[in-house]
Amino acid sequence: MTGAQPDLAERTEQHVLLFRLADEIYALPSIHVREVGRYRSYTPVPGAPPAIPGIVSHRGIILPVVDLRLVLGMPSIEATRSTRLISVVHEDIGMALLVDAVIDLESLPADAFGQPPAGLDPARARFLRAVAYHNDQTVALLDIGEIVTALREG
Repeated sequence: MTGAQPDLAERTEQHVLLFRLADEIYALPSIHVREVGRYRSYTPVPGAPPAIPGIVSHRGIILPVVDLRLVLGMPSIEATRSTRLISVVHEDIGMALLVDAVIDLESLPADAFGQPPAGLDPARARFLRAVAYHNDQTVALLDIGEIVTALREG
């Protein structure tokens, strides 16, 4: 067995962290998730793009805070009691994703995932790797690599 991750279609199940943005449910592959923490104030960074409102120190490591609402074209909102920061890593790039609420860590069958529907806004669709139907809700699996690419593009 090689060190490469199997493609989504080759897995029997996909371990994901489910979270909410507005009234939509999203998922991140658990392999990228390091920790979920309560919201805490971040230090603003002058000149940073709006989707990166600041930085936080997490266990001695400085992480950019990424407002996923802004990345996905939603309006930003004030933090609430349920707001969370999800510490993630993709190809040695760490960041803290700002989300409205974390739901749970789940194992979903790989055959529950399908291609995102045609006709989605291309600006948002580029961040979706797949969609699934779970517990009577549509779940959008995010492509963390595409989020990193978009943030690099500014």
